[in-house]
Amino acid sequence: MATASTRTIEEIRQIVEEKARRAKAVAPIMASLSTEVKNRALLNMADAIWERRDFILERNMEDVENARHEGLSPALIDRLLLNEGRLESICKSLHEVAALPDPVGEIIEGWKRPNGLVLQKVRVPIGVIGVIYESRPNVTVDSAALCLKSGNCVVLRGGREALNSNIALASVIAQAASEAGVPADAIQLIDIPEREAAQVMMRLNGLIDLLIPRGGMGLIKYVVENATVPTIETGAGNCHVYVHEDADIDMAVNIIVNAKTQRPSVCNAAETLLVHKNIAEKFLPVAAKALRDKGVELRGCDRTRQLVPDAKPATEEDWATEFLDLILAVKVVDSLEEAIEHINKYGTKHSEAIVTKSLEAAKKFCEQVDAAAVYVNASTRWTDGYEFGLGAEIGISTQKLHARGPMGLRELTTYKWVVWGEGQIRK
Repeated sequence: MATASTRTIEEIRQIVEEKARRAKAVAPIMASLSTEVKNRALLNMADAIWERRDFILERNMEDVENARHEGLSPALIDRLLLNEGRLESICKSLHEVAALPDPVGEIIEGWKRPNGLVLQKVRVPIGVIGVIYESRPNVTVDSAALCLKSGNCVVLRGGREALNSNIALASVIAQAASEAGVPADAIQLIDIPEREAAQVMMRLNGLIDLLIPRGGMGLIKYVVENATVPTIETGAGNCHVYVHEDADIDMAVNIIVNAKTQRPSVCNAAETLLVHKNIAEKFLPVAAKALRDKGVELRGCDRTRQLVPDAKPATEEDWATEFLDLILAVKVVDSLEEAIEHINKYGTKHSEAIVTKSLEAAKKFCEQVDAAAVYVNASTRWTDGYEFGLGAEIGISTQKLHARGPMGLRELTTYKWVVWGEGQIRK
Protein backbone atom coordinates (compact mmCIF):
# COMPACT_ATOMS: atom_id res chain seq x y z
CA MET A 1 0.00 0.00 0.00
CA ALA A 2 1.33 3.41 -0.97
CA THR A 3 1.73 6.08 1.68
CA ALA A 4 0.54 9.65 1.79
CA SER A 5 3.99 10.81 0.69
CA THR A 6 4.02 8.70 -2.49
CA ARG A 7 0.38 8.66 -3.61
CA THR A 8 -0.73 11.66 -5.65
CA ILE A 9 -4.07 13.43 -5.41
CA GLU A 10 -4.98 12.05 -8.83
CA GLU A 11 -4.19 8.49 -7.72
CA ILE A 12 -6.36 8.96 -4.62
CA ARG A 13 -9.19 10.31 -6.76
CA GLN A 14 -8.97 7.34 -9.11
CA ILE A 15 -9.10 4.85 -6.22
CA VAL A 16 -12.10 6.49 -4.55
CA GLU A 17 -14.01 7.07 -7.80
CA GLU A 18 -13.50 3.48 -8.90
CA LYS A 19 -14.97 2.14 -5.68
CA ALA A 20 -17.93 4.49 -5.94
CA ARG A 21 -18.47 3.53 -9.60
CA ARG A 22 -18.54 -0.14 -8.68
CA ALA A 23 -21.14 0.52 -6.03
CA LYS A 24 -23.21 2.64 -8.40
CA ALA A 25 -23.12 -0.05 -11.07
CA VAL A 26 -24.77 -2.62 -8.81
CA ALA A 27 -27.24 -0.23 -7.13
CA PRO A 28 -30.14 -1.34 -9.39
CA ILE A 29 -29.50 -4.96 -8.43
CA MET A 30 -29.41 -4.04 -4.73
CA ALA A 31 -32.72 -2.20 -5.08
CA SER A 32 -34.44 -5.37 -6.34
CA LEU A 33 -32.96 -7.93 -3.94
CA SER A 34 -35.51 -10.00 -2.10
CA THR A 35 -35.95 -9.68 1.64
CA GLU A 36 -34.87 -13.31 1.98
CA VAL A 37 -31.51 -12.66 0.32
CA LYS A 38 -30.87 -9.56 2.40
CA ASN A 39 -31.74 -11.30 5.65
CA ARG A 40 -29.61 -14.30 4.78
CA ALA A 41 -26.71 -11.95 4.07
CA LEU A 42 -27.08 -10.23 7.44
CA LEU A 43 -27.10 -13.53 9.32
CA ASN A 44 -24.09 -14.71 7.31
CA MET A 45 -22.30 -11.49 8.28
CA ALA A 46 -22.98 -12.11 11.97
CA ASP A 47 -21.74 -15.69 11.76
CA ALA A 48 -18.62 -14.66 9.87
CA ILE A 49 -17.71 -11.92 12.36
CA TRP A 50 -17.98 -14.35 15.26
CA GLU A 51 -16.11 -17.12 13.46
CA ARG A 52 -13.29 -14.74 12.55
CA ARG A 53 -13.29 -12.79 15.80
CA ASP A 54 -9.66 -13.66 16.59
CA PHE A 55 -8.53 -12.20 13.26
CA ILE A 56 -10.67 -9.07 13.77
CA LEU A 57 -9.48 -8.54 17.35
CA GLU A 58 -5.84 -8.95 16.31
CA ARG A 59 -6.22 -6.23 13.69
CA ASN A 60 -8.07 -4.06 16.20
CA MET A 61 -5.30 -4.46 18.75
CA GLU A 62 -2.84 -3.13 16.17
CA ASP A 63 -4.95 0.01 15.93
CA VAL A 64 -5.23 0.31 19.71
CA GLU A 65 -1.48 -0.03 20.19
CA ASN A 66 -0.85 2.57 17.49
CA ALA A 67 -3.34 4.90 19.18
CA ARG A 68 -1.60 4.50 22.55
CA HIS A 69 1.78 5.13 20.93
CA GLU A 70 0.41 8.33 19.37
CA GLY A 71 -0.93 9.52 22.73
CA LEU A 72 -4.67 9.40 22.01
CA SER A 73 -6.87 10.03 25.04
CA PRO A 74 -8.41 7.11 26.97
CA ALA A 75 -11.85 8.22 25.75
CA LEU A 76 -10.80 8.00 22.10
CA ILE A 77 -9.11 4.66 22.65
CA ASP A 78 -12.34 3.39 24.23
CA ARG A 79 -14.23 4.38 21.07
CA LEU A 80 -11.68 2.45 19.02
CA LEU A 81 -11.50 -0.70 21.14
CA LEU A 82 -13.17 -3.96 20.19
CA ASN A 83 -13.46 -7.01 22.42
CA GLU A 84 -15.53 -10.18 22.39
CA GLY A 85 -18.36 -8.45 24.24
CA ARG A 86 -18.55 -5.64 21.71
CA LEU A 87 -18.31 -8.07 18.79
CA GLU A 88 -21.13 -10.07 20.33
CA SER A 89 -23.21 -6.88 20.47
CA ILE A 90 -22.41 -6.18 16.82
CA CYS A 91 -23.53 -9.69 15.86
CA LYS A 92 -26.71 -9.30 17.90
CA SER A 93 -27.41 -6.05 16.11
CA LEU A 94 -27.12 -7.80 12.74
CA HIS A 95 -29.72 -10.34 13.87
CA GLU A 96 -31.95 -7.47 15.02
CA VAL A 97 -31.71 -5.77 11.62
CA ALA A 98 -32.51 -9.04 9.87
CA ALA A 99 -35.64 -9.39 12.02
CA LEU A 100 -36.93 -5.92 11.16
CA PRO A 101 -39.55 -5.41 8.43
CA ASP A 102 -38.09 -4.65 5.02
CA PRO A 103 -39.09 -1.08 4.12
CA VAL A 104 -38.38 -1.45 0.40
CA GLY A 105 -41.52 -1.77 -1.72
CA GLU A 106 -43.88 -0.49 0.98
CA ILE A 107 -46.79 1.41 -0.52
CA ILE A 108 -46.85 4.51 1.65
CA GLU A 109 -50.12 5.73 0.19
CA GLY A 110 -52.11 5.48 -3.01
CA TRP A 111 -55.36 6.39 -4.70
CA LYS A 112 -57.24 6.19 -7.97
CA ARG A 113 -57.88 9.30 -10.02
CA PRO A 114 -61.18 9.99 -11.86
CA ASN A 115 -59.35 9.31 -15.14
CA GLY A 116 -58.64 5.76 -14.00
CA LEU A 117 -54.93 6.21 -13.20
CA VAL A 118 -53.84 4.39 -10.04
CA LEU A 119 -51.12 6.30 -8.16
CA GLN A 120 -48.85 4.65 -5.60
CA LYS A 121 -46.18 6.28 -3.45
CA VAL A 122 -43.65 3.45 -3.05
CA ARG A 123 -40.68 3.32 -0.67
CA VAL A 124 -37.38 2.71 -2.51
CA PRO A 125 -33.65 2.77 -1.66
CA ILE A 126 -31.72 6.02 -1.97
CA GLY A 127 -29.01 4.31 -4.02
CA VAL A 128 -25.38 4.72 -2.91
CA ILE A 129 -24.77 5.96 0.63
CA GLY A 130 -21.39 7.39 1.56
CA VAL A 131 -20.41 7.28 5.23
CA ILE A 132 -17.43 9.26 6.56
CA TYR A 133 -16.67 8.44 10.18
CA GLU A 134 -13.94 8.47 12.78
CA SER A 135 -12.57 5.91 15.19
CA ARG A 136 -15.49 3.59 16.01
CA PRO A 137 -15.12 0.40 13.95
CA ASN A 138 -18.63 -0.81 14.83
CA VAL A 139 -19.87 1.92 12.48
CA THR A 140 -18.44 -0.13 9.61
CA VAL A 141 -20.82 -2.99 10.34
CA ASP A 142 -23.83 -0.92 11.45
CA SER A 143 -23.69 1.20 8.31
CA ALA A 144 -23.23 -1.74 5.96
CA ALA A 145 -26.06 -3.66 7.62
CA LEU A 146 -28.60 -0.86 7.47
CA CYS A 147 -27.68 0.05 3.91
CA LEU A 148 -27.94 -3.59 2.83
CA LYS A 149 -31.35 -4.17 4.45
CA SER A 150 -32.70 -0.94 2.96
CA GLY A 151 -31.46 -1.95 -0.50
CA ASN A 152 -28.61 0.56 -0.71
CA CYS A 153 -24.97 0.18 -1.64
CA VAL A 154 -22.48 1.78 0.73
CA VAL A 155 -19.07 3.43 0.41
CA LEU A 156 -17.34 3.54 3.80
CA ARG A 157 -14.49 5.83 4.81
CA GLY A 158 -13.43 5.33 8.42
CA GLY A 159 -10.76 7.15 10.39
CA ARG A 160 -7.06 6.46 10.02
CA GLU A 161 -6.93 5.31 13.66
CA ALA A 162 -9.21 2.33 12.91
CA LEU A 163 -7.88 1.44 9.47
CA ASN A 164 -6.77 -2.11 10.29
CA SER A 165 -10.00 -2.86 12.16
CA ASN A 166 -12.16 -1.50 9.35
CA ILE A 167 -10.29 -3.42 6.65
CA ALA A 168 -10.73 -6.64 8.64
CA LEU A 169 -14.43 -6.08 9.33
CA ALA A 170 -15.27 -4.91 5.82
CA SER A 171 -13.52 -7.85 4.17
CA VAL A 172 -15.30 -10.34 6.44
CA ILE A 173 -18.79 -8.92 6.01
CA ALA A 174 -18.47 -8.23 2.27
CA GLN A 175 -17.48 -11.82 1.59
CA ALA A 176 -20.25 -13.17 3.83
CA ALA A 177 -22.85 -10.99 2.10
CA SER A 178 -21.62 -11.98 -1.35
CA GLU A 179 -21.94 -15.67 -0.47
CA ALA A 180 -25.60 -14.99 0.34
CA GLY A 181 -26.31 -13.43 -3.05
CA VAL A 182 -25.53 -9.75 -2.51
CA PRO A 183 -23.48 -8.16 -5.35
CA ALA A 184 -19.79 -8.27 -4.47
CA ASP A 185 -19.37 -4.52 -5.03
CA ALA A 186 -22.27 -3.43 -2.83
CA ILE A 187 -20.05 -2.86 0.24
CA GLN A 188 -17.01 -0.71 -0.50
CA LEU A 189 -14.36 0.45 1.97
CA ILE A 190 -11.95 3.27 1.18
CA ASP A 191 -8.92 1.45 2.57
CA ILE A 192 -6.36 4.24 2.23
CA PRO A 193 -5.49 6.60 5.11
CA GLU A 194 -5.07 9.87 3.22
CA ARG A 195 -7.41 12.68 4.26
CA GLU A 196 -7.85 13.60 0.62
CA ALA A 197 -9.89 10.42 0.12
CA ALA A 198 -12.72 11.89 2.20
CA GLN A 199 -12.49 15.15 0.26
CA VAL A 200 -12.93 13.25 -3.00
CA MET A 201 -15.98 11.42 -1.60
CA MET A 202 -17.63 14.71 -0.67
CA ARG A 203 -17.70 15.76 -4.31
CA LEU A 204 -18.75 12.56 -6.07
CA ASN A 205 -22.09 13.91 -7.26
CA GLY A 206 -23.74 11.38 -9.54
CA LEU A 207 -21.92 8.46 -7.92
CA ILE A 208 -22.81 8.94 -4.24
CA ASP A 209 -26.43 9.89 -3.62
CA LEU A 210 -26.26 10.78 0.08
CA LEU A 211 -23.37 11.48 2.44
CA ILE A 212 -23.57 10.83 6.19
CA PRO A 213 -20.73 12.05 8.45
CA ARG A 214 -20.37 10.37 11.85
CA GLY A 215 -17.96 11.67 14.44
CA GLY A 216 -17.04 14.78 16.37
CA MET A 217 -18.24 18.29 15.76
CA GLY A 218 -15.13 19.16 13.73
CA LEU A 219 -15.64 16.35 11.22
CA ILE A 220 -19.36 16.98 10.85
CA LYS A 221 -18.89 20.73 10.35
CA TYR A 222 -16.16 20.16 7.78
CA VAL A 223 -18.24 17.71 5.74
CA VAL A 224 -21.41 19.84 5.88
CA GLU A 225 -19.51 22.96 4.78
CA ASN A 226 -17.42 21.34 2.04
CA ALA A 227 -19.52 18.55 0.50
CA THR A 228 -21.36 19.03 -2.77
CA VAL A 229 -23.08 15.65 -2.37
CA PRO A 230 -26.34 16.01 -0.34
CA THR A 231 -25.40 15.56 3.32
CA ILE A 232 -27.20 14.77 6.56
CA GLU A 233 -25.80 16.54 9.62
CA THR A 234 -25.34 14.04 12.44
CA GLY A 235 -23.87 13.26 15.74
CA ALA A 236 -22.36 16.14 17.70
CA GLY A 237 -23.94 15.92 21.13
CA ASN A 238 -23.71 18.75 23.66
CA CYS A 239 -26.48 17.16 25.73
CA HIS A 240 -28.05 18.49 28.94
CA VAL A 241 -29.88 17.13 31.97
CA TYR A 242 -32.10 19.68 33.71
CA VAL A 243 -33.22 18.99 37.29
CA HIS A 244 -36.46 20.86 37.99
CA GLU A 245 -37.34 22.20 41.43
CA ASP A 246 -39.72 19.31 42.22
CA ALA A 247 -37.49 16.46 41.03
CA ASP A 248 -37.01 13.25 42.96
CA ILE A 249 -33.40 13.68 44.15
CA ASP A 250 -32.46 10.00 44.04
CA MET A 251 -33.85 9.67 40.53
CA ALA A 252 -32.07 12.81 39.37
CA VAL A 253 -28.74 11.62 40.77
CA ASN A 254 -29.08 8.24 39.09
CA ILE A 255 -29.97 9.84 35.77
CA ILE A 256 -27.10 12.36 35.66
CA VAL A 257 -24.55 9.76 36.82
CA ASN A 258 -25.72 7.38 34.10
CA ALA A 259 -25.94 10.07 31.42
CA LYS A 260 -22.41 11.28 32.17
CA THR A 261 -20.47 8.16 33.15
CA GLN A 262 -22.06 5.06 31.60
CA ARG A 263 -20.01 5.75 28.45
CA PRO A 264 -18.69 9.32 28.42
CA SER A 265 -17.05 9.13 24.99
CA VAL A 266 -20.29 8.93 22.98
CA CYS A 267 -22.50 11.64 21.52
CA ASN A 268 -25.53 11.00 23.76
CA ALA A 269 -23.59 11.40 27.00
CA ALA A 270 -24.57 14.43 29.09
CA GLU A 271 -22.12 17.34 29.04
CA THR A 272 -23.99 19.92 31.15
CA LEU A 273 -26.13 19.64 34.29
CA LEU A 274 -28.66 22.40 34.89
CA VAL A 275 -30.24 22.64 38.34
CA HIS A 276 -33.18 24.78 39.49
CA LYS A 277 -32.15 27.15 42.30
CA ASN A 278 -34.89 25.84 44.62
CA ILE A 279 -33.47 22.31 44.68
CA ALA A 280 -29.77 23.09 44.22
CA GLU A 281 -28.86 23.19 47.93
CA LYS A 282 -30.25 19.69 48.55
CA PHE A 283 -29.38 18.12 45.22
CA LEU A 284 -25.96 19.39 44.19
CA PRO A 285 -23.85 18.12 47.14
CA VAL A 286 -25.35 14.64 46.75
CA ALA A 287 -24.95 14.63 42.97
CA ALA A 288 -21.41 16.01 43.18
CA LYS A 289 -20.31 13.22 45.51
CA ALA A 290 -21.84 10.54 43.28
CA LEU A 291 -20.17 12.04 40.22
CA ARG A 292 -16.81 12.46 41.98
CA ASP A 293 -16.97 8.81 43.03
CA LYS A 294 -17.11 8.00 39.29
CA GLY A 295 -14.10 10.19 38.55
CA VAL A 296 -15.99 13.14 37.06
CA GLU A 297 -14.39 16.60 37.05
CA LEU A 298 -17.00 19.30 37.74
CA ARG A 299 -16.86 22.79 36.25
CA GLY A 300 -19.46 25.02 37.83
CA CYS A 301 -20.95 28.50 37.80
CA ASP A 302 -20.46 30.74 40.84
CA ARG A 303 -23.64 29.47 42.56
CA THR A 304 -22.61 25.88 41.92
CA ARG A 305 -19.18 26.47 43.47
CA GLN A 306 -20.76 27.91 46.61
CA LEU A 307 -22.43 24.52 47.13
CA VAL A 308 -19.63 22.41 45.64
CA PRO A 309 -16.40 24.25 46.55
CA ASP A 310 -14.05 21.81 44.82
CA ALA A 311 -15.70 22.37 41.42
CA LYS A 312 -13.53 24.29 38.98
CA PRO A 313 -14.85 27.59 37.60
CA ALA A 314 -16.85 27.07 34.41
CA THR A 315 -16.04 29.22 31.40
CA GLU A 316 -18.25 30.36 28.54
CA GLU A 317 -16.50 27.78 26.38
CA ASP A 318 -17.47 24.98 28.77
CA TRP A 319 -21.18 25.55 28.13
CA ALA A 320 -20.63 24.94 24.41
CA THR A 321 -18.19 22.01 24.69
CA GLU A 322 -18.84 18.35 23.87
CA PHE A 323 -16.26 16.97 26.31
CA LEU A 324 -16.59 13.27 25.42
CA ASP A 325 -14.78 12.67 28.71
CA LEU A 326 -15.39 12.54 32.46
CA ILE A 327 -15.96 16.30 32.65
CA LEU A 328 -19.31 17.93 33.42
CA ALA A 329 -20.33 21.58 33.33
CA VAL A 330 -22.85 22.54 36.04
CA LYS A 331 -25.09 25.61 36.25
CA VAL A 332 -27.77 26.71 38.69
CA VAL A 333 -30.70 28.39 36.91
CA ASP A 334 -33.56 30.49 38.21
CA SER A 335 -36.35 28.86 36.24
CA LEU A 336 -37.47 26.26 33.73
CA GLU A 337 -37.52 29.02 31.13
CA GLU A 338 -33.85 29.84 31.78
CA ALA A 339 -32.95 26.15 31.44
CA ILE A 340 -34.75 25.93 28.09
CA GLU A 341 -33.08 29.13 26.90
CA HIS A 342 -29.64 27.80 27.90
CA ILE A 343 -30.21 24.49 26.12
CA ASN A 344 -31.45 26.12 22.93
CA LYS A 345 -28.45 28.49 22.95
CA TYR A 346 -25.67 25.97 23.61
CA GLY A 347 -27.13 22.58 22.66
CA THR A 348 -26.52 20.77 19.39
CA LYS A 349 -30.14 19.62 18.92
CA HIS A 350 -29.25 16.04 19.87
CA SER A 351 -30.66 14.77 23.19
CA GLU A 352 -31.97 16.73 26.19
CA ALA A 353 -33.55 15.56 29.47
CA ILE A 354 -35.69 16.98 32.26
CA VAL A 355 -36.17 15.36 35.68
CA THR A 356 -39.46 16.48 37.20
CA LYS A 357 -42.71 15.40 38.85
CA SER A 358 -44.63 18.12 37.05
CA LEU A 359 -46.53 17.14 33.92
CA GLU A 360 -46.85 20.83 33.04
CA ALA A 361 -43.08 21.41 33.28
CA ALA A 362 -42.36 18.26 31.29
CA LYS A 363 -44.82 19.28 28.58
CA LYS A 364 -43.31 22.75 28.28
CA PHE A 365 -39.78 21.33 28.15
CA CYS A 366 -40.73 18.84 25.42
CA GLU A 367 -42.50 21.49 23.36
CA GLN A 368 -39.89 24.24 23.59
CA VAL A 369 -36.54 22.44 23.63
CA ASP A 370 -35.17 22.16 20.08
CA ALA A 371 -33.67 18.66 19.89
CA ALA A 372 -34.02 15.42 18.00
CA ALA A 373 -34.77 13.51 21.22
CA VAL A 374 -36.26 14.91 24.44
CA TYR A 375 -36.50 12.83 27.62
CA VAL A 376 -38.67 13.10 30.70
CA ASN A 377 -37.20 11.32 33.73
CA ALA A 378 -34.75 9.21 31.72
CA SER A 379 -31.09 9.28 30.73
CA THR A 380 -29.97 10.78 27.43
CA ARG A 381 -27.95 7.60 26.86
CA TRP A 382 -31.03 5.93 25.36
CA THR A 383 -30.72 7.86 22.09
CA ASP A 384 -29.51 4.93 20.05
CA GLY A 385 -30.91 3.11 17.06
CA TYR A 386 -30.69 -0.28 18.76
CA GLU A 387 -32.36 0.96 21.94
CA PHE A 388 -35.10 2.64 19.89
CA GLY A 389 -35.91 -0.69 18.25
CA LEU A 390 -34.35 0.21 14.89
CA GLY A 391 -31.86 -2.68 15.04
CA ALA A 392 -28.92 -0.31 14.59
CA GLU A 393 -28.33 3.19 13.34
CA ILE A 394 -26.27 4.79 10.63
CA GLY A 395 -26.18 8.05 12.54
CA ILE A 396 -28.21 10.40 14.70
CA SER A 397 -29.50 13.28 12.61
CA THR A 398 -29.58 16.64 14.37
CA GLN A 399 -31.12 18.45 11.41
CA LYS A 400 -34.79 18.80 10.54
CA LEU A 401 -35.12 17.77 6.90
CA HIS A 402 -35.65 14.18 5.72
CA ALA A 403 -34.55 12.49 8.96
CA ARG A 404 -34.19 13.40 12.63
CA GLY A 405 -32.77 11.40 15.53
CA PRO A 406 -31.48 7.82 15.15
CA MET A 407 -31.51 6.89 11.47
CA GLY A 408 -32.65 3.34 10.79
CA LEU A 409 -33.98 1.58 7.73
CA ARG A 410 -36.80 3.93 6.74
CA GLU A 411 -34.51 6.94 7.00
CA LEU A 412 -32.28 5.33 4.36
CA THR A 413 -35.10 5.20 1.82
CA THR A 414 -36.88 7.70 -0.34
CA TYR A 415 -39.95 7.14 -2.50
CA LYS A 416 -41.01 7.14 -6.09
CA TRP A 417 -44.43 7.53 -7.69
CA VAL A 418 -45.62 4.47 -9.57
CA VAL A 419 -48.57 5.19 -11.84
CA TRP A 420 -50.69 2.39 -13.31
CA GLY A 421 -52.77 3.09 -16.37
CA GLU A 422 -54.77 1.48 -19.14
CA GLY A 423 -53.71 3.60 -22.05
CA GLN A 424 -54.66 7.02 -20.67
CA ILE A 425 -53.17 10.01 -22.49
CA ARG A 426 -53.37 13.67 -21.58
CA LYS A 427 -55.15 16.04 -23.94
